[in-house]
Amino acid sequence: MVKLPVLTHLCFTFFLYNFATFMTAPVIVDVTMSALCPGEIECSLAILLSGFQQAIIGLGSLVMMPLIGNLSDKYGRKALLTLPITLTIIPLAILAYSRSRNFFYAYYVFKILTSMFCEGSVHCLSLAYVADNVPEGRRASAFGILSGIGSSAFVCGTLSTRFLSTASTFQVATAMGMLSAVYMRVFLPDSIVNDNLSTPIMSEGKLDGIVNQDEESDKKIQMFKTLPSIEDMLVLLKSSLTFSQAAIVSFFSTLSDVGLHASLLYYLKARFHFNKDQFADLMVITGIAGTVSQLLLMPILAPVLGEAKLLSIGLFFNCVHMILYSIAWSFWVPYAAALFSLLYVFSQPCIRSIVSKQVGPCEQGKAQGFISGIGSFANVASPLLFSPLTALFLSERAPFNFPGFSIMCVGFASMIAFVQSLMIRAFPPISSERVSNWH
Repeated sequence: MVKLPVLTHLCFTFFLYNFATFMTAPVIVDVTMSALCPGEIECSLAILLSGFQQAIIGLGSLVMMPLIGNLSDKYGRKALLTLPITLTIIPLAILAYSRSRNFFYAYYVFKILTSMFCEGSVHCLSLAYVADNVPEGRRASAFGILSGIGSSAFVCGTLSTRFLSTASTFQVATAMGMLSAVYMRVFLPDSIVNDNLSTPIMSEGKLDGIVNQDEESDKKIQMFKTLPSIEDMLVLLKSSLTFSQAAIVSFFSTLSDVGLHASLLYYLKARFHFNKDQFADLMVITGIAGTVSQLLLMPILAPVLGEAKLLSIGLFFNCVHMILYSIAWSFWVPYAAALFSLLYVFSQPCIRSIVSKQVGPCEQGKAQGFISGIGSFANVASPLLFSPLTALFLSERAPFNFPGFSIMCVGFASMIAFVQSLMIRAFPPISSERVSNWH
């Protein structure tokens, strides 16, 4: 960051954006249950609606992520970052105004619509921006630092929730979202890999409407050509065994992470009667451990062990901590399990670094968008699998008494990712010439 000041502006934008989105995480369960099942500790409707929401968002992201990554290769990262950062403000502002049942349903609809575009896109584009500006040998550490910035935003956001009312939480989140959009537009330099590919989509000529009709048609045609086809994706998978293995790992890793995210808070509320303050405490522990690991440990360990070994370590401890949640026998066990984030946070930055080394410099957006698209497919499948299972085993209709059964199943999905990661070997990066043949 000292040698590349442009990354400082990216990291600050990334921090503000994640601060705004993460600080609502501890309160959203209470808001949802208050709107749908007032006064109750267990609410199957809330679990099922949350799962349905995540599945629809994942379905939209599955289409949008590869397109966004591909467009960013053509038109620059900054223009594409503007849209998701701005759209994220809308659902936050709705709950900042009111959290009654009607406003909750409005939030629910707008959250689905905006997140279909926003979910994961800021992270994807930020990784591509880093890859544009950091040499291959230092990308694992740079990706780890970016993830550490996200984790520190997670800590600060969830910790601030501990001292704010529910209404104030959404109001502050809205203000921080607006600040991140303004800061990014003013200070972040654009990052276009090849200026000959296209002109920025937010150029002054377009904004003023002074564009020839034929030129406008040609540009629209060029934009539609950036839609990645199934054939493009298959070529991308076949181009490198390491890339295809990383895609499989990414799918099962995201499948388990989304399943845990969709189930854990409702499980803890039903099992140990956790509220927003205890959720915030748990998230702060997770965030602090993850931040320390990504900012201090990962830059040291990545050059020594390599991304492949570090990925396996992260996935192993991810599996262990999920299983520990599922068999929690006392209220303190989830806090102990949260400490495992010191090690399991290695997985996502390592996957992204491995992928970035398998493509050329002009294909970083496409590759990162493809991996985000794989994650979006997991976002569709995971809630459909695990949310009904969670609702069933937290209800009185459970076939046997095991409230954490769905989280145990999530841990098994993470175990599949761990086993697949053991098969990844570090191969030489794909040359840009070979990648350019896709066109």
